[in-house]
Amino acid sequence: MQSVMKEWLEKRSKSFAEQSLVKGTILEVRPKDVLVDIGYKSEGLIPLDEFPDPSVAAVGHEIEVLLERFEGQDGMVQLSFAKAEIKKNWEKIVTACNEGVTITGKVTKKVKGGLMVDIGVEAFLPGSQIDVSPPRDLDVYVGNTYEFKVLKINQDRKNIVLSRRELIEQERDAKKQKLLSEIKAGDIRPGTVKNITDFGAFIDLDGLDGLLHITDMTWGRLGHPSEMLKVGQVLEVQVLEIDREKERVSLGLKQRTSNPWEKIEEKFPVGARVKGKVVNLLPYGAFVELEPGIEGLVHVSELSWTKKVARPSDMLTQGQEVEAVILSVQKAEQKISLGIRQLEMNPWDTAAERYQTGNRVKGKVRNLTTYGAFVELEDGIDGMIHVNDMSWTRKINHPSELLKKGDEVECMILEVDVAQQRISLGLKQTGEDPWTKIGEMFKIGDVVSGKITKIASFGAFVQLNNDIDGLVHISQIQEGHVDKVKGVLKVGQDVTARVIKVDTENRRIGLSIKAANYTMEQIERESAAMDTLKPGEDLGAMEHAFEQARR
Repeated sequence: MQSVMKEWLEKRSKSFAEQSLVKGTILEVRPKDVLVDIGYKSEGLIPLDEFPDPSVAAVGHEIEVLLERFEGQDGMVQLSFAKAEIKKNWEKIVTACNEGVTITGKVTKKVKGGLMVDIGVEAFLPGSQIDVSPPRDLDVYVGNTYEFKVLKINQDRKNIVLSRRELIEQERDAKKQKLLSEIKAGDIRPGTVKNITDFGAFIDLDGLDGLLHITDMTWGRLGHPSEMLKVGQVLEVQVLEIDREKERVSLGLKQRTSNPWEKIEEKFPVGARVKGKVVNLLPYGAFVELEPGIEGLVHVSELSWTKKVARPSDMLTQGQEVEAVILSVQKAEQKISLGIRQLEMNPWDTAAERYQTGNRVKGKVRNLTTYGAFVELEDGIDGMIHVNDMSWTRKINHPSELLKKGDEVECMILEVDVAQQRISLGLKQTGEDPWTKIGEMFKIGDVVSGKITKIASFGAFVQLNNDIDGLVHISQIQEGHVDKVKGVLKVGQDVTARVIKVDTENRRIGLSIKAANYTMEQIERESAAMDTLKPGEDLGAMEHAFEQARR
């Protein structure tokens, strides 16, 4: 009897094979697992969580399971309901579809390099095949159901690779061809901002990308498309031009509104006062928005009548509300010139009436330059004293020799040039020219005293009364030859001399120290000797001596 039973069991076991699908009957449903009889010498336990549908796990139900091993760790046969379903699905999938077919699946999880998709069996969706543009966040796809194209099936590895991107591209291409066949210039189409560049934005028209150039976004000024648009924004655009051969479409946004420049001369006549907001500051001027799409330029030269404005930012700030005057309108070029200084009267228009030639005026020294001093006569009105008009008697090389910034001075109006906005002033003209009476003050032979103010190679200058300088030539310092003036005289030294030359025409006085005790006859000889001196001689001429010393 035992031998017959053994033979029967061995015969039955031979009908089973590991990794094969077998039928079994549920004998018992426990809290965590299910006991199944497959007609083998031992039963098997299957975890309860392998049954997605609880109604399937019922006593007496016949189910198909995968025989993984004849004997597991517990001595029982090792079975799996879930793996049986996968095996059946794999066979079904491989039988039902080939590479290139479309299939529906649900994204189950994110893995390295892409997503896993349940299409009855687990399939892999590479990141590059998820969408037309590589997505940044894969988590948004988990749990969603999509259609996929089967790219590759590897039966040995039980591996399937999918693509969603190819289906999207096919769908977009079909939409693009349909759109190209029916779209026409002037159409208003909804679109989504797909990409933004420096020169414009690409708009997705649901299958076809069109270019919205920066110049077609607004009638006004726009620095960069990102100031007006953002990726993902939905808007309606107008079709401007279509190139079906190259599959290109030009779009416009500003064309959906009327051109504000059409009746610009009526809206903003020359001379009208307008208000606006400063929208941009540049080195040469400020742009003021008068209304959406309309801007005017206030050139830096039109900011003030009197102030020298270096940069518009010295007077204006971005966003500031300002009032201005329309100076000119150029419709074709879409340009409006504005002026802010025109809001006030130009003080130079009446300058000639207020500052007449010959009048005396008072003012404060505002600035010194190498050639003169600027004196503020009133707010925004300056006059200039040239160095030549500072002293009757002294050669002024720099105005700082007489004046300093902040000094209050009295001057005489010499000239008013309204066109050039210039007033010439004189400082010496407020006093009498001492050279008109020089003959009364100094005569040849007079004994004079003074202080040496300057020493040159050819002589020394002595300051006399009435701020008049006289020159002691090197030949008139002492009896005998003098090699160097500095060896005999020094600046600040008090000296006594005789006048030997008075040149009213050239405003020069010649002095002689050595002739202090000469007789008039001797002085006349010295004076005559001075007259015979010519340029180029070793002693030099007095005329040139004065010139060289005063440069």
